Amino acid sequence: MGKLKFGVFLPFYAFQAKDSKENFSLIRDIVLECEHQGYHAVWLDDHLMYNDWPILESWTTLSALASLTSKIRLGTMVSCSAHRNPALLAKMAATLDVLSNGRLELGIGAGTQETEHIAYGFGFPPPSVRIERLSEALEVIRRLWMEEKANYQGNHYTLKNAVCEPKPLQEPRPPITVGGSGELLMRKVTAPYADRYDWGFLPSIEVYKRKLMVLENQCKVIGRNFMEIEKSCWPGGQVLIAQNQRELSEKISQRKPANVSLEDFKKTTLAGTPDECRERLQVYMDLGVTYFMLFFADLPRIDGLRLFAESVIGKMSG
Repeated sequence: MGKLKFGVFLPFYAFQAKDSKENFSLIRDIVLECEHQGYHAVWLDDHLMYNDWPILESWTTLSALASLTSKIRLGTMVSCSAHRNPALLAKMAATLDVLSNGRLELGIGAGTQETEHIAYGFGFPPPSVRIERLSEALEVIRRLWMEEKANYQGNHYTLKNAVCEPKPLQEPRPPITVGGSGELLMRKVTAPYADRYDWGFLPSIEVYKRKLMVLENQCKVIGRNFMEIEKSCWPGGQVLIAQNQRELSEKISQRKPANVSLEDFKKTTLAGTPDECRERLQVYMDLGVTYFMLFFADLPRIDGLRLFAESVIGKMSG
């Protein structure tokens, strides 16, 4: 098994400050704490609008964070392929990899939010078309990253002697995480292109195992070594950790919606003491998972991510 890695997801809805400058200050401080605590990466979501909330654009925010950090990796969870022409995205990503001294993690998906797609004029075709576009987008990106002059002719995108210089610093290229768990996407995109997959939170270990089998079979069909793809998971839709049961009960009472039962809350939340969290992770590690995505329910407070780093990561990686 490879080295365990832990990424911290920082979505826009975790930061509801009064203005965007304050939002960025919160994000900056949390990212610096994540770096100090030894997390592998921080991941920003990629949305352009959500009602009238002030949302910072992910790639320019990551560029700002690159200048303030030195070790932690910087990723998108996940970039929507429709938001930017893939040739432009390849150039942006290569630039960020250079500016961050090789710390880019490209997470990319086919897009799910119809409202923002329509509002911004991107259109929102059926999933099969969005997945085909994503497949072509990744072909475009990889060619621009790895070829001196890139050419490509697809149904949606074209390259004609396109040059992307400077190239990304990472060899042979930055890692690609494909977001999405549908079987068509796994066949068309994850199996041929992903270095790591991200299926989001799944309701049970049984569902996770079934998807593993599907992806492994898709890799066999195209002749790809399934073991080349790093196994990743969300051990919970959110993480709520406390030193003991008394503190955990207090945290749950503060964050559990009144109309949700404790049983249902725990079905979607990794809520536990350090020992309980380690037990939950071990179930996935036994399947070969080496990457864990974490969304701490108490953000923008840093109590949870700090305790998790010290009492879970520290003991499991030691």
